[in-house]
Amino acid sequence: MQNAGLGALGLNWRYLAFEVAAEDLAAALGGAKAMGLIGLNLTVPHKLAAVGMMDVLDESARQWGGVNTVRFEGREAGGAWRPLGEWTDTPREVRAHGFNTDAGAVARALREDLGLSLAGASILVLGAGGAGRTAALKLASEKAARLFLVNRTRSKAEALAREIQGRYPQAQTAIGYPSGPVELVLNATSLGLRPGEPSPLDEGQFCLRRAAAVYDMIYRPAETELLRSARAAGCRAANGLGMLLYQGAEALELWTGRTAPTAIMREALEENVYGATRAGH
Repeated sequence: MQNAGLGALGLNWRYLAFEVAAEDLAAALGGAKAMGLIGLNLTVPHKLAAVGMMDVLDESARQWGGVNTVRFEGREAGGAWRPLGEWTDTPREVRAHGFNTDAGAVARALREDLGLSLAGASILVLGAGGAGRTAALKLASEKAARLFLVNRTRSKAEALAREIQGRYPQAQTAIGYPSGPVELVLNATSLGLRPGEPSPLDEGQFCLRRAAAVYDMIYRPAETELLRSARAAGCRAANGLGMLLYQGAEALELWTGRTAPTAIMREALEENVYGATRAGH
């Protein structure tokens, strides 16, 4: 996805993946800075730990409490900081600037992939961990009217409800399944990643026919048990590929200062994740 985007922009850059142990994150970030990397992405379990390792945090990282995108910047003689991608030489002083592009990607995917209006919506969120927390807070900030939080550990859902009430008091929160209809069911758990895993939704407590749309953050497999059930119930449904695309596109724009070629990036992403001849594409 990112290399396709870089190619379309005509940039002689390369996006590579590296596995880094949690205890080595600080050393890896320091090495990336020393080697003059333009920037990088972080995924689980590094997003929260990286917050305290940045030289400066964007408002997005402060607001959502996690860093998934780092942009390295050099300091000019006059004191101003510019992204390393704009430099032709090597600056003497470099800093790590942390951003969060996950939250915006969730909202964009729900709007573009499901045609959903978030303001005033009633939403059931499955999972209150890292991804669920970010999604729920973003939905509350987008003026969702009611958020129903379901998590395997009830105390974590209660803690998230308190955080939402403290930051976005206009959004009503409740723990557990709703008794009435909702505009959206959003899965932020990992249930469905492995073949044969059950749906994270307890349909004994909530019938999918009462949901207008279902979004599963999982994108591989393309159709989880939850999404199969959602389509059978007549719901609009989408997987997490759009969220993956949009967070990556925003990261690319932060590094390059240019508009990301999202159509080309989506095509490359779908080919990599599903294969060029996936049914329905």
